Amino acid sequence: MELEINENDRSLLPPADLMTEIQGLQEELINERDRNLRTLADFRNYRRRMERDIAKLAEESKRGMMLRLLEIIDDMEKALEYANDAEQPFVNGVRIIHKKILGVLEAQGVFAFESLGKPFNHNLHEAVAMAKNEGGEEGMVVDELRCGYLWNKELLRPAQVRVAE
Repeated sequence: MELEINENDRSLLPPADLMTEIQGLQEELINERDRNLRTLADFRNYRRRMERDIAKLAEESKRGMMLRLLEIIDDMEKALEYANDAEQPFVNGVRIIHKKILGVLEAQGVFAFESLGKPFNHNLHEAVAMAKNEGGEEGMVVDELRCGYLWNKELLRPAQVRVAE
């Protein structure tokens, strides 16, 4: 008399060659472990890339905000330049606001740089006009039309200058 064994019961029986089965399972375990380590490394790389992208986006946003603040500074400086009575309370108030905004920018690492009387540098200056050379050297900045700024020792905005020809 022969016993009938269905498929479910067959998997419960010990395999004919236990060593072959153990080696197969060990290889599967090693492959799964390797795949898990690769997935973990991919995730770490993805996280680093995302952190770098987020930091870059934040820097670009800060840069845009600082450039807009510099436009306001320029307008305030022009207003102060044309103020008739330097002792009016309104003019004094504008000066105070101007200094506060400059203080905020300086706290973020933004500083104006001097251009007047220095040689023209295409990395720092934007030449908007040439001026007749009256006793000065050719290529020297003779007038600054708009102040230039550095942010953490890198150019934030070039100075607009007139250069001696």
